[in-house]
Amino acid sequence: MEYKNIAEITKERLRRAGKKVKADTPLFAGDVGFRVYKLDTSNIRPWNPTPDDLPGAIEFHTDHILEGRTEDDILTELVLKLGLDLCVPIEKHTVAKKTVHSIGGVLFVCLAERITAAEAVPLAKGIADLHKSSGGVGESMVVFRDSAFDGDDVVKTNLTENLRQLGLTNVRSL
Repeated sequence: MEYKNIAEITKERLRRAGKKVKADTPLFAGDVGFRVYKLDTSNIRPWNPTPDDLPGAIEFHTDHILEGRTEDDILTELVLKLGLDLCVPIEKHTVAKKTVHSIGGVLFVCLAERITAAEAVPLAKGIADLHKSSGGVGESMVVFRDSAFDGDDVVKTNLTENLRQLGLTNVRSL
C-alpha cells in the first residue's frame, strides 16, 4: 500500500499497533483508538465591525460561533486555548435536559442553543454536582454559548450567580 504522507503512515502504524495489543493481550480492555486533528480557523467569529453599519455588525455577531461548526470542534478549540491536554477525558452528561461536557473535571461546557429562566437553577445545581463528583479540585471553569440567553441578561446573570453561590466562580460565555 502506498501512503500519501507521514500522517497516513502514522495512522496505519497506530491501527496495526492497536490490533497487535488486542491480539497479544486478550484480557486488555483499554482504549487503543486515536484521534486525528487538522488545523483550521477558529470556531469563534472575530469581531470586525464596519463603522458605517455598526447596528448590522452587532446583529451579525449575536452568535459568536461560526455556522457549520460542531460541538466537538468547539470543545477541541477550548481545550487547546485553555492549555489542557487533548488526552483529557471528555464526558457527556445531561443536566436539566441540556448537554454538559465535563473535560477532566476542570472545564464544564454547555453549548445549548437556548437556556430559559426555568432551566437556570437546575442547570447550575447539576453542573455544581458534576464538579463535586469529579473531585472538585482546583479552579474550574464553566462555559456557555452567549447566544443561548437570547439577549436576556437576567437569565445569564441568575445562572452565573447560582454557579458562584455553589462554588464555581469562573464562568464564561462565547
